Amino acid sequence: MTPIVFHQASFSASLVGQGLAASALIGTAARLMSGVLLDRGLSCSWPVRIAAVLALLADLVLFQAQGFSGYLAGQLLIGVAAGFYFPAIELAVPLSCKGFNSSRGYALARSADALGVAIGALIGAALTALGLIRVVYLVEAAAVILMLVVLSLRPLPDGRAALLHPTVEDSTNTDPASEGWHWLPPLVPVLAVSIVATGIIALMQSALPLDLVRGGLARAPLSEAWSGTLIALQLALLVTLQWPVGNWVARHSLRFGLGIGLGGFVLGCVLLAASALWSGGIALIALAMLPIAFGEAAFLPTAAEAMVEETPLQHRGLAMALFSQCFAISATGAPLMAGFLLDQQGHGLLLWVLMGSLCLLMVPLLKTVRPRYTPGLSAIPLEQPNNVSSPRTAPLR
Repeated sequence: MTPIVFHQASFSASLVGQGLAASALIGTAARLMSGVLLDRGLSCSWPVRIAAVLALLADLVLFQAQGFSGYLAGQLLIGVAAGFYFPAIELAVPLSCKGFNSSRGYALARSADALGVAIGALIGAALTALGLIRVVYLVEAAAVILMLVVLSLRPLPDGRAALLHPTVEDSTNTDPASEGWHWLPPLVPVLAVSIVATGIIALMQSALPLDLVRGGLARAPLSEAWSGTLIALQLALLVTLQWPVGNWVARHSLRFGLGIGLGGFVLGCVLLAASALWSGGIALIALAMLPIAFGEAAFLPTAAEAMVEETPLQHRGLAMALFSQCFAISATGAPLMAGFLLDQQGHGLLLWVLMGSLCLLMVPLLKTVRPRYTPGLSAIPLEQPNNVSSPRTAPLR
Protein backbone atom coordinates (compact mmCIF):
# COMPACT_ATOMS: atom_id res chain seq x y z
CA MET A 1 0.00 0.00 0.00
CA THR A 2 3.01 2.32 0.37
CA PRO A 3 2.95 3.59 -3.27
CA ILE A 4 -0.72 4.58 -2.85
CA VAL A 5 -0.08 6.17 0.58
CA PHE A 6 2.59 8.48 -0.79
CA HIS A 7 0.77 9.05 -4.06
CA GLN A 8 -1.89 10.63 -1.86
CA ALA A 9 0.90 12.71 -0.29
CA SER A 10 1.60 14.14 -3.79
CA PHE A 11 4.82 12.17 -4.39
CA SER A 12 5.72 11.63 -8.05
CA ALA A 13 6.16 8.09 -9.36
CA SER A 14 9.91 8.73 -9.55
CA LEU A 15 10.11 9.71 -5.87
CA VAL A 16 8.13 6.65 -4.84
CA GLY A 17 10.43 4.49 -6.98
CA GLN A 18 13.54 6.08 -5.47
CA GLY A 19 12.41 5.21 -1.96
CA LEU A 20 11.62 1.62 -2.91
CA ALA A 21 14.95 1.32 -4.72
CA ALA A 22 16.88 2.70 -1.73
CA SER A 23 15.14 0.17 0.49
CA ALA A 24 16.17 -2.66 -1.80
CA LEU A 25 19.73 -1.36 -2.17
CA ILE A 26 20.51 -1.18 1.55
CA GLY A 27 18.95 -4.60 1.97
CA THR A 28 21.68 -6.15 -0.17
CA ALA A 29 24.33 -5.65 2.51
CA ALA A 30 22.01 -6.96 5.23
CA ARG A 31 21.25 -10.07 3.17
CA LEU A 32 24.91 -10.92 2.71
CA MET A 33 25.58 -10.37 6.41
CA SER A 34 22.66 -12.59 7.34
CA GLY A 35 23.80 -15.33 4.95
CA VAL A 36 27.37 -15.34 6.20
CA LEU A 37 26.24 -15.47 9.84
CA LEU A 38 23.89 -18.36 9.07
CA ASP A 39 26.70 -20.32 7.39
CA ARG A 40 28.77 -19.79 10.53
CA GLY A 41 26.09 -21.45 12.61
CA LEU A 42 23.78 -18.63 13.74
CA SER A 43 20.29 -19.95 14.51
CA CYS A 44 17.66 -18.97 11.93
CA SER A 45 15.49 -17.38 14.64
CA TRP A 46 17.85 -14.50 15.42
CA PRO A 47 17.87 -12.73 12.03
CA VAL A 48 14.08 -13.01 11.98
CA ARG A 49 13.87 -11.39 15.44
CA ILE A 50 16.14 -8.55 14.30
CA ALA A 51 13.99 -8.07 11.19
CA ALA A 52 10.81 -7.85 13.27
CA VAL A 53 12.25 -5.11 15.51
CA LEU A 54 13.48 -3.09 12.52
CA ALA A 55 10.14 -3.48 10.73
CA LEU A 56 8.35 -2.21 13.84
CA LEU A 57 10.52 0.92 13.85
CA ALA A 58 9.90 1.39 10.12
CA ASP A 59 6.14 1.23 10.60
CA LEU A 60 6.24 3.91 13.28
CA VAL A 61 8.32 6.17 11.02
CA LEU A 62 6.16 5.67 7.91
CA PHE A 63 2.93 6.14 9.87
CA GLN A 64 3.76 9.79 10.55
CA ALA A 65 6.03 10.59 7.55
CA GLN A 66 4.92 13.52 5.38
CA GLY A 67 8.08 14.55 3.51
CA PHE A 68 10.57 12.55 1.47
CA SER A 69 13.11 12.32 4.31
CA GLY A 70 10.66 10.48 6.58
CA TYR A 71 9.53 8.24 3.73
CA LEU A 72 13.16 7.43 2.88
CA ALA A 73 14.07 6.67 6.50
CA GLY A 74 11.17 4.25 6.80
CA GLN A 75 12.04 2.54 3.54
CA LEU A 76 15.69 2.12 4.60
CA LEU A 77 14.60 0.43 7.84
CA ILE A 78 12.29 -1.85 5.87
CA GLY A 79 15.18 -2.71 3.53
CA VAL A 80 17.51 -3.75 6.35
CA ALA A 81 14.70 -5.74 7.97
CA ALA A 82 14.03 -7.60 4.72
CA GLY A 83 17.74 -8.24 4.32
CA PHE A 84 18.00 -10.03 7.67
CA TYR A 85 14.66 -11.83 7.30
CA PHE A 86 14.68 -13.57 3.94
CA PRO A 87 17.86 -15.71 4.00
CA ALA A 88 16.97 -17.00 7.48
CA ILE A 89 13.34 -17.81 6.77
CA GLU A 90 14.19 -19.47 3.44
CA LEU A 91 16.88 -21.62 5.06
CA ALA A 92 14.49 -22.57 7.87
CA VAL A 93 12.08 -24.24 5.43
CA PRO A 94 14.17 -27.32 4.49
CA LEU A 95 15.41 -27.53 8.09
CA SER A 96 11.77 -27.83 9.18
CA CYS A 97 10.83 -30.54 6.66
CA LYS A 98 10.92 -33.86 8.51
CA GLY A 99 9.14 -36.70 6.77
CA PHE A 100 8.20 -34.84 3.57
CA ASN A 101 9.90 -33.26 0.57
CA SER A 102 11.30 -29.76 1.02
CA SER A 103 9.81 -28.69 -2.32
CA ARG A 104 6.36 -29.24 -0.78
CA GLY A 105 7.59 -27.36 2.27
CA TYR A 106 8.41 -24.36 0.10
CA ALA A 107 4.98 -24.56 -1.53
CA LEU A 108 3.40 -24.52 1.93
CA ALA A 109 5.62 -21.63 3.07
CA ARG A 110 4.71 -19.62 -0.03
CA SER A 111 1.04 -20.33 0.72
CA ALA A 112 1.54 -18.82 4.18
CA ASP A 113 3.29 -15.81 2.61
CA ALA A 114 0.45 -15.32 0.15
CA LEU A 115 -2.20 -15.60 2.85
CA GLY A 116 -0.49 -13.02 5.04
CA VAL A 117 0.04 -10.55 2.19
CA ALA A 118 -3.54 -11.01 0.95
CA ILE A 119 -5.00 -10.39 4.41
CA GLY A 120 -2.87 -7.28 4.73
CA ALA A 121 -3.93 -6.02 1.30
CA LEU A 122 -7.61 -6.61 2.05
CA ILE A 123 -7.27 -4.72 5.31
CA GLY A 124 -5.46 -1.99 3.39
CA ALA A 125 -8.22 -1.76 0.79
CA ALA A 126 -10.86 -1.49 3.54
CA LEU A 127 -8.87 1.19 5.37
CA THR A 128 -8.41 3.10 2.09
CA ALA A 129 -12.16 3.08 1.51
CA LEU A 130 -12.60 4.49 5.03
CA GLY A 131 -9.98 7.19 4.43
CA LEU A 132 -7.59 5.64 7.00
CA ILE A 133 -4.96 4.22 4.67
CA ARG A 134 -1.97 4.97 6.95
CA VAL A 135 -3.39 2.71 9.63
CA VAL A 136 -1.96 -0.17 7.54
CA TYR A 137 1.37 0.61 9.22
CA LEU A 138 -0.18 0.03 12.64
CA VAL A 139 -1.62 -3.26 11.37
CA GLU A 140 1.86 -4.32 10.24
CA ALA A 141 3.34 -3.21 13.58
CA ALA A 142 0.89 -5.50 15.36
CA ALA A 143 1.86 -8.34 13.00
CA VAL A 144 5.60 -8.08 13.70
CA ILE A 145 4.97 -7.91 17.46
CA LEU A 146 3.03 -11.16 17.07
CA MET A 147 6.01 -12.61 15.17
CA LEU A 148 8.27 -11.87 18.15
CA VAL A 149 5.80 -13.54 20.51
CA VAL A 150 5.62 -16.66 18.31
CA LEU A 151 9.41 -16.90 18.06
CA SER A 152 9.78 -16.58 21.81
CA LEU A 153 7.36 -19.48 22.29
CA ARG A 154 8.54 -21.63 19.36
CA PRO A 155 11.96 -20.79 17.85
CA LEU A 156 12.66 -21.90 14.30
CA PRO A 157 14.17 -25.43 14.13
CA ASP A 158 17.86 -25.60 13.30
CA GLY A 159 19.84 -28.83 13.51
CA ARG A 160 22.84 -27.87 11.42
CA ALA A 161 25.54 -27.52 14.10
CA ALA A 162 27.03 -31.01 13.78
CA LEU A 163 26.67 -30.96 10.01
CA LEU A 164 28.35 -27.60 9.53
CA HIS A 165 31.33 -28.87 11.54
CA PRO A 166 31.58 -32.57 10.54
CA THR A 167 33.90 -35.03 12.23
CA VAL A 168 36.56 -36.96 10.35
CA GLU A 169 34.19 -39.94 10.03
CA ASP A 170 31.58 -37.74 8.35
CA SER A 171 34.00 -36.34 5.78
CA THR A 172 33.17 -39.09 3.24
CA ASN A 173 30.04 -37.18 2.25
CA THR A 174 31.93 -33.97 1.57
CA ASP A 175 31.66 -32.87 -2.05
CA PRO A 176 34.93 -31.41 -3.45
CA ALA A 177 32.88 -28.90 -5.47
CA SER A 178 31.58 -27.44 -2.22
CA GLU A 179 35.03 -26.17 -1.31
CA GLY A 180 36.03 -22.71 -2.52
CA TRP A 181 33.61 -21.07 -4.95
CA HIS A 182 33.03 -23.99 -7.34
CA TRP A 183 29.46 -24.32 -6.05
CA LEU A 184 28.53 -20.83 -7.23
CA PRO A 185 28.50 -20.96 -11.10
CA PRO A 186 25.64 -23.52 -11.32
CA LEU A 187 23.44 -21.05 -9.41
CA VAL A 188 23.87 -18.24 -11.96
CA PRO A 189 21.03 -19.30 -14.34
CA VAL A 190 18.53 -19.61 -11.48
CA LEU A 191 19.65 -16.26 -10.09
CA ALA A 192 19.35 -14.53 -13.48
CA VAL A 193 15.85 -15.91 -14.08
CA SER A 194 14.87 -15.00 -10.52
CA ILE A 195 15.90 -11.36 -11.00
CA VAL A 196 13.52 -10.98 -13.93
CA ALA A 197 10.69 -12.96 -12.32
CA THR A 198 10.92 -11.08 -9.03
CA GLY A 199 10.98 -7.87 -11.06
CA ILE A 200 7.43 -8.73 -12.15
CA ILE A 201 6.47 -9.34 -8.52
CA ALA A 202 8.04 -6.04 -7.43
CA LEU A 203 6.11 -4.18 -10.12
CA MET A 204 2.85 -5.69 -8.89
CA GLN A 205 3.49 -3.87 -5.61
CA SER A 206 4.95 -0.63 -6.96
CA ALA A 207 4.14 0.17 -10.61
CA LEU A 208 0.76 -1.53 -11.04
CA PRO A 209 -1.00 0.57 -8.35
CA LEU A 210 0.35 3.74 -9.98
CA ASP A 211 -0.58 2.51 -13.46
CA LEU A 212 -4.13 1.87 -12.26
CA VAL A 213 -4.66 5.29 -10.68
CA ARG A 214 -3.11 7.10 -13.67
CA GLY A 215 -5.00 5.22 -16.40
CA GLY A 216 -3.84 4.10 -19.87
CA LEU A 217 -4.00 5.47 -23.41
CA ALA A 218 -7.70 4.64 -23.59
CA ARG A 219 -8.37 3.29 -20.08
CA ALA A 220 -9.77 5.71 -17.51
CA PRO A 221 -7.96 6.12 -14.15
CA LEU A 222 -9.22 4.14 -11.15
CA SER A 223 -9.74 5.45 -7.65
CA GLU A 224 -7.24 4.46 -4.95
CA ALA A 225 -9.86 2.23 -3.32
CA TRP A 226 -10.56 0.32 -6.55
CA SER A 227 -6.86 0.08 -7.27
CA GLY A 228 -6.26 -1.49 -3.86
CA THR A 229 -9.15 -3.88 -4.51
CA LEU A 230 -7.59 -5.11 -7.77
CA ILE A 231 -4.24 -5.65 -6.05
CA ALA A 232 -6.09 -7.56 -3.35
CA LEU A 233 -7.72 -9.68 -6.07
CA GLN A 234 -4.33 -10.75 -7.39
CA LEU A 235 -3.20 -11.63 -3.88
CA ALA A 236 -6.42 -13.55 -3.19
CA LEU A 237 -5.86 -15.55 -6.36
CA LEU A 238 -2.32 -16.25 -5.20
CA VAL A 239 -3.62 -17.56 -1.87
CA THR A 240 -6.06 -19.83 -3.71
CA LEU A 241 -3.52 -21.12 -6.24
CA GLN A 242 -0.30 -21.27 -4.24
CA TRP A 243 -0.70 -24.65 -2.55
CA PRO A 244 -2.32 -26.62 -5.41
CA VAL A 245 0.03 -25.16 -8.03
CA GLY A 246 3.11 -25.33 -5.81
CA ASN A 247 2.32 -28.91 -4.80
CA TRP A 248 1.74 -29.79 -8.47
CA VAL A 249 5.05 -28.39 -9.77
CA ALA A 250 6.88 -30.01 -6.83
CA ARG A 251 6.15 -33.37 -8.49
CA HIS A 252 7.89 -32.25 -11.69
CA SER A 253 11.38 -31.09 -12.59
CA LEU A 254 12.87 -27.78 -11.53
CA ARG A 255 12.90 -26.65 -15.16
CA PHE A 256 9.19 -27.35 -15.49
CA GLY A 257 8.23 -25.25 -12.49
CA LEU A 258 10.45 -22.34 -13.51
CA GLY A 259 9.20 -22.50 -17.12
CA ILE A 260 5.54 -22.55 -16.08
CA GLY A 261 6.18 -19.53 -13.88
CA LEU A 262 7.80 -17.54 -16.70
CA GLY A 263 4.94 -18.47 -19.04
CA GLY A 264 2.37 -17.10 -16.58
CA PHE A 265 4.30 -13.83 -16.26
CA VAL A 266 4.53 -13.40 -20.05
CA LEU A 267 0.78 -13.87 -20.52
CA GLY A 268 0.02 -11.51 -17.64
CA CYS A 269 2.29 -8.79 -19.04
CA VAL A 270 0.65 -9.08 -22.48
CA LEU A 271 -2.79 -8.55 -20.94
CA LEU A 272 -1.59 -5.61 -18.81
CA ALA A 273 -0.04 -3.95 -21.87
CA ALA A 274 -3.20 -4.49 -23.95
CA SER A 275 -5.35 -2.96 -21.20
CA ALA A 276 -3.85 0.47 -21.88
CA LEU A 277 -5.26 0.40 -25.44
CA TRP A 278 -8.93 -0.27 -24.58
CA SER A 279 -11.46 1.85 -22.73
CA GLY A 280 -12.67 -1.31 -20.99
CA GLY A 281 -9.11 -2.32 -20.18
CA ILE A 282 -9.97 -2.82 -16.52
CA ALA A 283 -11.40 -6.22 -17.55
CA LEU A 284 -8.03 -7.20 -19.06
CA ILE A 285 -6.25 -6.12 -15.90
CA ALA A 286 -8.57 -8.28 -13.81
CA LEU A 287 -7.97 -11.17 -16.22
CA ALA A 288 -4.17 -10.64 -16.07
CA MET A 289 -4.23 -11.24 -12.33
CA LEU A 290 -4.89 -14.96 -12.94
CA PRO A 291 -1.79 -15.89 -15.02
CA ILE A 292 0.41 -13.65 -12.89
CA ALA A 293 -0.79 -15.32 -9.70
CA PHE A 294 -0.39 -18.74 -11.36
CA GLY A 295 3.14 -17.87 -12.48
CA GLU A 296 4.10 -16.62 -9.05
CA ALA A 297 2.65 -19.72 -7.39
CA ALA A 298 4.72 -21.97 -9.68
CA PHE A 299 7.93 -19.95 -9.75
CA LEU A 300 8.68 -18.93 -6.17
CA PRO A 301 8.71 -22.34 -4.42
CA THR A 302 10.53 -23.94 -7.37
CA ALA A 303 13.25 -21.27 -7.43
CA ALA A 304 13.84 -21.60 -3.68
CA GLU A 305 14.00 -25.39 -3.99
CA ALA A 306 16.44 -25.05 -6.92
CA MET A 307 18.79 -23.01 -4.70
CA VAL A 308 18.70 -25.77 -2.09
CA GLU A 309 19.22 -28.62 -4.55
CA GLU A 310 22.12 -26.87 -6.31
CA THR A 311 24.04 -25.86 -3.16
CA PRO A 312 25.98 -27.88 -0.53
CA LEU A 313 24.73 -27.51 3.04
CA GLN A 314 27.66 -25.46 4.33
CA HIS A 315 26.95 -22.71 1.78
CA ARG A 316 23.15 -22.64 1.85
CA GLY A 317 22.94 -19.58 4.09
CA LEU A 318 24.92 -17.53 1.59
CA ALA A 319 23.02 -19.15 -1.31
CA MET A 320 19.72 -18.05 0.21
CA ALA A 321 21.20 -14.59 0.72
CA LEU A 322 22.08 -14.48 -2.99
CA PHE A 323 18.59 -15.72 -3.88
CA SER A 324 16.96 -13.02 -1.78
CA GLN A 325 19.35 -10.52 -3.42
CA CYS A 326 17.40 -11.18 -6.61
CA PHE A 327 14.40 -9.58 -4.90
CA ALA A 328 16.62 -6.67 -3.85
CA ILE A 329 18.10 -6.17 -7.30
CA SER A 330 14.74 -6.31 -9.04
CA ALA A 331 13.15 -4.14 -6.36
CA THR A 332 15.95 -1.61 -6.95
CA GLY A 333 15.89 -1.50 -10.74
CA ALA A 334 12.27 -2.28 -11.57
CA PRO A 335 10.61 0.58 -9.60
CA LEU A 336 13.17 3.09 -10.89
CA MET A 337 12.59 2.01 -14.49
CA ALA A 338 8.83 1.89 -13.96
CA GLY A 339 8.72 5.31 -12.31
CA PHE A 340 10.68 6.84 -15.19
CA LEU A 341 8.48 5.25 -17.86
CA LEU A 342 5.24 6.14 -16.07
CA ASP A 343 6.34 9.76 -15.59
CA GLN A 344 7.51 10.06 -19.21
CA GLN A 345 4.60 8.27 -20.90
CA GLY A 346 1.78 8.54 -18.37
CA HIS A 347 0.84 4.87 -18.85
CA GLY A 348 2.37 1.39 -18.50
CA LEU A 349 2.17 0.04 -22.07
CA LEU A 350 5.91 0.02 -22.77
CA LEU A 351 6.71 -1.15 -19.24
CA TRP A 352 4.65 -4.34 -19.51
CA VAL A 353 5.84 -5.08 -23.06
CA LEU A 354 9.43 -4.79 -21.85
CA MET A 355 8.92 -7.07 -18.84
CA GLY A 356 7.14 -9.73 -20.92
CA SER A 357 10.00 -9.68 -23.43
CA LEU A 358 12.61 -10.11 -20.68
CA CYS A 359 10.74 -13.17 -19.35
CA LEU A 360 10.84 -14.74 -22.82
CA LEU A 361 14.58 -14.11 -23.07
CA MET A 362 15.15 -16.03 -19.83
CA VAL A 363 13.59 -19.29 -21.07
CA PRO A 364 16.79 -20.68 -22.75
CA LEU A 365 18.68 -20.42 -19.42
CA LEU A 366 16.45 -23.13 -17.93
CA LYS A 367 18.31 -25.79 -19.93
CA THR A 368 21.21 -25.65 -17.46
CA VAL A 369 19.10 -26.04 -14.29
CA ARG A 370 19.28 -29.45 -12.58
CA PRO A 371 19.45 -30.77 -8.97
CA ARG A 372 22.94 -31.55 -7.63
CA TYR A 373 22.38 -32.22 -3.91
CA THR A 374 19.70 -33.83 -1.80
CA PRO A 375 17.58 -31.12 -0.17
CA GLY A 376 17.67 -32.51 3.39
CA LEU A 377 20.21 -31.99 6.13
CA SER A 378 22.45 -34.72 4.71
CA ALA A 379 23.09 -32.66 1.56
CA ILE A 380 24.76 -35.62 -0.16
CA PRO A 381 25.91 -34.85 -3.75
CA LEU A 382 23.56 -36.60 -6.18
CA GLU A 383 26.52 -37.75 -8.26
CA GLN A 384 27.77 -39.99 -5.43
CA PRO A 385 26.75 -43.66 -5.57
CA ASN A 386 25.39 -43.63 -2.00
CA ASN A 387 22.85 -40.87 -2.61
CA VAL A 388 19.17 -41.21 -1.89
CA SER A 389 17.33 -39.19 -4.52
CA SER A 390 13.72 -38.19 -4.56
CA PRO A 391 11.36 -39.41 -7.28
CA ARG A 392 11.20 -35.87 -8.63
CA THR A 393 14.95 -35.57 -9.19
CA ALA A 394 15.74 -39.12 -10.32
CA PRO A 395 14.72 -38.72 -14.00
CA LEU A 396 16.91 -35.63 -14.36
CA ARG A 397 20.20 -37.12 -13.23
